Amino acid sequence: MAMYGSRKDAEQRRLRAMTLLKRGYCQSEVARQVGVTPGAVSQWVKAYRRDGPPALKAKAHPGPKPKLSRPQIERLQKLLLQGATHHGFATERWTLARIVAVIRKHFAVTYDPSGVWHLLQRMGWSCQKPERRARERGEQATAAWYKKDLPRIKKRPPKR
Repeated sequence: MAMYGSRKDAEQRRLRAMTLLKRGYCQSEVARQVGVTPGAVSQWVKAYRRDGPPALKAKAHPGPKPKLSRPQIERLQKLLLQGATHHGFATERWTLARIVAVIRKHFAVTYDPSGVWHLLQRMGWSCQKPERRARERGEQATAAWYKKDLPRIKKRPPKR
């Protein structure tokens, strides 16, 4: 089964499992009650016997520390919301390479474009592609054409 919830939630599941085991429940019953596999409970018991209660504690996320702190990420979001032209780019379209340049300029931190993509996802941003439209397009004329002319020229199945 996949882990669900935060690391603190997982820690609470492990502690609850140990409490149930101490009350005399078998490992398979404990696994069913806390929503994990019996193998997971077996591993927790083994770790508990080897290292005691600290073995069940939530651990810090492995891997390198983030390059930008939470306040810096919030500042980056404000910078991006100002628009690309505000930062000297020819168009308003943000690309990963442009965001890399903004981060380098304002925070003196180097990111790979794929790292910026992951950063944007954590910020709640998504990929947006601009609609392909002519600048000269008249919205009212287009809407009128769709309403009046398109139904007249659109193919319809033959009537039975």
